[in-house]
Amino acid sequence: MSFKGKKFLVTGAAGFIGSQLAERLVELEAEVIGIDRMSDYYEPEIKRLNLQKLESSRQFKFVEADLNQIELVDYLTGIDGVFHQAAQAGVRASWGEEFDIYLKDNIRATQVLLENIKNLAPELPMIMASSSSVYGIPESLPMHESFRPAPYSPYGVTKLAAENLALLYGANHNLSVSALRYFTVYGPRQRPDMAFSKFLSWIDKGHPIMIYGDGSQTRDYTYVGDVVEANLAVYRNSCYGTVFNVGGGSRISLNQLLKLFEKITGKA
Repeated sequence: MSFKGKKFLVTGAAGFIGSQLAERLVELEAEVIGIDRMSDYYEPEIKRLNLQKLESSRQFKFVEADLNQIELVDYLTGIDGVFHQAAQAGVRASWGEEFDIYLKDNIRATQVLLENIKNLAPELPMIMASSSSVYGIPESLPMHESFRPAPYSPYGVTKLAAENLALLYGANHNLSVSALRYFTVYGPRQRPDMAFSKFLSWIDKGHPIMIYGDGSQTRDYTYVGDVVEANLAVYRNSCYGTVFNVGGGSRISLNQLLKLFEKITGKA
């Protein structure tokens, strides 16, 4: 399937993954409307830098707005699909008073978007970003989509609620929706609060790296470009009505990762 001449809405378009998904669609000669509320979870200026390449393209239009407040009718008319990447990130920050932000940005915003699609353009497919956090602490590895979700953080609870909403709207209103559960995404433009960004910053500044445990714990890391291609593959193949794990397919320990960083940077 060609993307040439198609038009898409990308929410969270100024973020780590959303901006690169939007860029890839533009490279494939599609038009993109990007929406982002430019939250201050981390420096909005970083997000503006993420948009630099996109904003030089005539195929891209950026709208700074909150999905909970914007009138979506103009942005759901005459398009071919929705890539819903907007969300409030962060596991540790989701506890306590900040939880209201997660309710608004992860659950309510998703419901608003789905309700608008249902009412304005029920033929539109929507592919949404979910998270491996919905699984919580797995009983075994590798994790499979058939595993029972059991979130271990408020963030995971909101991501699971959002994907359940999407699938419920799909089942009850015949919408074409899918959720992609991302596993620890890394790559260019990674948020400054994420592990790779922190580790490399500490190494660059000569600061000791703080880790929890003995470093033998492992994780499946996923390159951001592969996440982008997974979204496009779901659209190309019309794989709707379900969830998909999106992971790198191999695990690496924290100790191995830090040795790799030392080799790349030349700093111990």
